[in-house]
Amino acid sequence: MRCRLQRLFQRKFKVSLLFLLLLALLVHVAMDLALPAARRPCVCDAKASGVPSGSPMLAGPKKLSLRILQDFSGSNGSLEKSSQPQAVRLQARAGDPGVRHQTGEGNAGQIKGSKLAALFKHPLYNIPVPELTEKDKLFVVNPMEKFSLHSSRSDEWVSSSKAEMLLPTGKTAYDTYPAWLKFHVGINRYELYPRQDPLMPSLLRDLATQRIVSSVQKSGGTQLKLIMTFPNYGQALFKPMKQTRDQETPIDFFYFSDFERHNAEIAAFHLDRILDFRRIPPVSGRLVNITKEIRDITTDKKLAKTFFISPAGNVCFYGECSYYCSTEHALCGKPDRLEGSMATLLPDKTLAKRRSWRSPWRRSYHKSKKAEWELNPNYCAQVREMPPYNRGHRLLDLIDMTILDFLMGNMDRHHYETFEKFGNDTFLLHLDNGRGFGTHSRDEPSILAPLRQCCSIKKSTYLRLQLLATQPYRLSDLLREALATDPLAPVLAEPHLQALDRRLGKVLAAVGRCLAVAAHPDKVLVDDVGSRV
Repeated sequence: MRCRLQRLFQRKFKVSLLFLLLLALLVHVAMDLALPAARRPCVCDAKASGVPSGSPMLAGPKKLSLRILQDFSGSNGSLEKSSQPQAVRLQARAGDPGVRHQTGEGNAGQIKGSKLAALFKHPLYNIPVPELTEKDKLFVVNPMEKFSLHSSRSDEWVSSSKAEMLLPTGKTAYDTYPAWLKFHVGINRYELYPRQDPLMPSLLRDLATQRIVSSVQKSGGTQLKLIMTFPNYGQALFKPMKQTRDQETPIDFFYFSDFERHNAEIAAFHLDRILDFRRIPPVSGRLVNITKEIRDITTDKKLAKTFFISPAGNVCFYGECSYYCSTEHALCGKPDRLEGSMATLLPDKTLAKRRSWRSPWRRSYHKSKKAEWELNPNYCAQVREMPPYNRGHRLLDLIDMTILDFLMGNMDRHHYETFEKFGNDTFLLHLDNGRGFGTHSRDEPSILAPLRQCCSIKKSTYLRLQLLATQPYRLSDLLREALATDPLAPVLAEPHLQALDRRLGKVLAAVGRCLAVAAHPDKVLVDDVGSRV
């Protein structure tokens, strides 16, 4: 009898508890419906911007009243400054969900039409460069000197004295220059090419379509590269395809033995342009006929003797170089068509001398040894005392290059170059980017060592990075759109594009940590725009 009463009591207790829970739920729903809409807490601001509350894009110390793009009113990408506690703002680290800030929720802030065109109209991408003087130009051109092809079937130039009768009336000497020469003439102290460059479409088109009249192997370097010449005397550096789009660099490969990828060169040019660095010469993809455009026209005897027909009937060659130039690593067409990147060559060094600089954060290029910067967390203090990093914006330019390399996963930045004419007060050339975009499933945080150790970044660079982290100007969308116009599209596999957004979040998180501990925030965000905005 006692057991029966105990079971009955337990049943009644469970029913009563369930009834009370249901009653509490109904009361909560009724109160929520009765609450006026105007008094409900709004969380739409963060969603409209495409950045969740824990994102590093909203990071910053309490004492710093920094609003994203604060100097540029009317921007669709503007975000309000964060009011979150410091512990929350700094939560975004490698692997944290907060870094995955590009969710694509809703349609707020969407741009109709081309996102790339909208980006280049943004105030951040229209900051004027200083007025150019003769000393700021790489070349001083004689305005009376004209050039023209002797005829439509000739590959030879004629002198200005013979060309007068062939030139259309009303045209200036500049109008007679081919696209590659106009590109060379336009180089100045501040930029490799202008932001709104009307020349760019024709220059990229020439790289992809101009007839190839000569192909020879480029001397030096660790992997095979060819110099290709066009009828108008323009030249391009050809890097052949070695990996398919979906292949990743094996985790056991050392960075100095990785393949150089043709699609990385193409993507790096467009990424550099989207970041508004404009320090990589224009690059286009091209499908080359190995037989007609390399083997049959080459005058390079060492290259010519490496051609053969594979067992599958494909035309192959391997050239001479330090790595991967052997029968086992031959480059084969299908049956004689081969993808590659065509990069515009810079002016010959006899005309425009360039200086090569060893990067202070160069890796050891050794299987077991580490470089000094990998062992000394205060290494940047030494660099700041060394010329040319002890004055001007050279160190900040190097940090720009570091950010570019981290976004594309390039660990092979041992040197960089500058034009000698401009001394130390000029931009860095971001050359040789073939070892980028090798991995998408993992990131290499050591690439960001200059940013983390120096805790300095140009204000303009930081503001653009913030803009590229917003939904309307998402970095992956912009690069996807830019690469869609290339003859070899799709240039990158989708996971590589998605990795860009993740890595961008980590860059901004690194800057956020610097701001959080900085006694003087202006030492972290160095103002390089001033009154030009």
